[in-house]
Amino acid sequence: MKTLLTAACATALLAAACNAAPDRAQAQGASGAPVETRAPNGKDQAPAFAGQTRAPEVKAGVDYQVTDHVTGLVKPWGLAFTPDGGLLITEKPGRLRLFKDGRLSEPVAGVPAVDARDQGGLQGIALDPQFARNGLVYLHYVEPPKDGKNNGAVARGRLVTTGGTPRLEDVRVIYRQTPSLASTKHYGGRLVFGRDGTLFVTGGERSVLEGRMQAQRMDGTLGKVVRINTDGSIPKDNPFVGRAGARPEIFSIGHRNILGAALHPRTGELWEVEHGARGGDELNIVRKGRDYGWPTITYGIEYAGGPVGEGITRKDGMEQPIYYWDPVLAPGDMAFYEAAQVPAWKGSLFVTGMGPRYLSRLTLDGDKVVGEERLLVEVKERLRPIAVGPDGALYIGVDSDAGRIIRVAPK
Repeated sequence: MKTLLTAACATALLAAACNAAPDRAQAQGASGAPVETRAPNGKDQAPAFAGQTRAPEVKAGVDYQVTDHVTGLVKPWGLAFTPDGGLLITEKPGRLRLFKDGRLSEPVAGVPAVDARDQGGLQGIALDPQFARNGLVYLHYVEPPKDGKNNGAVARGRLVTTGGTPRLEDVRVIYRQTPSLASTKHYGGRLVFGRDGTLFVTGGERSVLEGRMQAQRMDGTLGKVVRINTDGSIPKDNPFVGRAGARPEIFSIGHRNILGAALHPRTGELWEVEHGARGGDELNIVRKGRDYGWPTITYGIEYAGGPVGEGITRKDGMEQPIYYWDPVLAPGDMAFYEAAQVPAWKGSLFVTGMGPRYLSRLTLDGDKVVGEERLLVEVKERLRPIAVGPDGALYIGVDSDAGRIIRVAPK
């Protein structure tokens, strides 16, 4: 089934957007008024700097269409394109599927058992930088509980597609979140390889009070971004290696629940989007050894109402998000666009939304967000994983029991 979604723009603007340089094309669609019109939850909170929230609406003027690319899925969570034209898809209940040559495989054998309750399951996926040679696939998932407690973990295995049903061989766990807690929420779960071949693992603080406090502690990895080698060993240049009482895999601290992450294609830095409570969804640039504040500082308020902690939004020694949403976007994933196929999108950052259910396209000026455009509002379903395909189209997972991967490309 094919659904056509047309952005509201004039023909002249579309022509300009498709032929001009990216920055100029995006600026031509600026209205000046913020795209967000709802009242914030943090009514008495002010941004730390101009442009930190409620960016003006900036339309790229791309007339696009949406088609179903893969159907028959259940809650797709992660996407990874293989060099030979395949697409690996993780499904929350614990299945890994390969879509290739128009066919969806049976579940890949050898995937570890998962705890799929609530926010758990099979989550992020990444291919080894040498995948074409070694076939290694990395999976983030939630391990089944022991003594009522569970944790996120990363396993790697070699993908074999010959001889019938695809399978993972030589599977082994290379990382586990610590400590294990009795909670079914806030695992994080994205995997991103750095340019140097090390693996970033995004985490959550498990939502419960004990886990929330862990986000600022150094003796555990909850509420952290960690950085490991492909075999699970610790890079020698991690910021807390050799520090007494600190886990050496920690790269940054003070995160709530990071569900989207990607390397900036020009700088190579890790960017992430994480969930706040009622308001306070953040876009951050993850830098070595930095503290991103949770739960000491945050925008937004508690789900039950009232301030988070002391209700402060800034403190010396803690990083400010480069952008935040209040009310929330409920980000599911993110992807930078650098493909040549859609010039007006080049340089944009796309963030999927699971709350208001739209795709946010952010216009960037260096490290600053200077515009926002909402796309796919007609889909009206939760959008989670996103990837830019080899053909320059956007591929996005619809997060439902009748899940699918949609393809978004110019008409």
